[in-house]
Amino acid sequence: MTTEPVFMAEPYARETRSSVTAHTEEGGIVCAASIFYPTGGGQPGDSGRLLWEGGEIAVATTVKGERGEIVLVPGEPSRLPPVGTEVIQLLDWERRYRHMRIHTALHLLSVVIPLPVTGGSITAEKGRLDFDMPEAPADRDALEARLNELIARDLPVGEEWITDADLEANPGLVKTMSVQPPRGAGRVRLVRIGTPEDQVDLQPCGGTHVARTGEIGPVAFGKIEKKGKRNRRVSITFAETN
Repeated sequence: MTTEPVFMAEPYARETRSSVTAHTEEGGIVCAASIFYPTGGGQPGDSGRLLWEGGEIAVATTVKGERGEIVLVPGEPSRLPPVGTEVIQLLDWERRYRHMRIHTALHLLSVVIPLPVTGGSITAEKGRLDFDMPEAPADRDALEARLNELIARDLPVGEEWITDADLEANPGLVKTMSVQPPRGAGRVRLVRIGTPEDQVDLQPCGGTHVARTGEIGPVAFGKIEKKGKRNRRVSITFAETN
């Protein structure tokens, strides 16, 4: 059983119609298509609401099922729409959009700090990357300024797809040491920042992103924390509340 990932092709879609194909033993809902992004790659699962004739339920989060299906997790035990029911999925857009902005900013952070990434996570308020960084950077403020310069260039953010074999032949595309891109489906999605002729970044990613870096807005560095002998954590937050 698979679910069409609407969020992949249409990250700005806030509403979609689908039908219920299954219920999980834990009380989750599986639909034929999903506007909700499932938890993965450091990005939280989406939340929102599910409407159908005669019913409504809050979606607290979204996860991947054991067979690759996307499962909508209700906020509390409630009557579920029966299998076969036509439903309307309504995304908590404000929360998702902040995820998109901070996620794209973290891709740019990996450009500003060109070191192997050992971990990362995103919330609606901030994001962080852990780097294989034995020594602290000499000029934290310069790195913050460089990141904001890239954001302000309003670079386009696009995608392309390559085969599993192409990825194996180009291991340098993978920046993350802790999370490897999914293989086995025959192809892998790459997210590009910049144009093919003036490329700033290109790396495998299945998450949601803004269409242009200018949408991110100014960001600010938090503390650069030492996390072990070689690892350091770099956190960023939105510099403006919007």
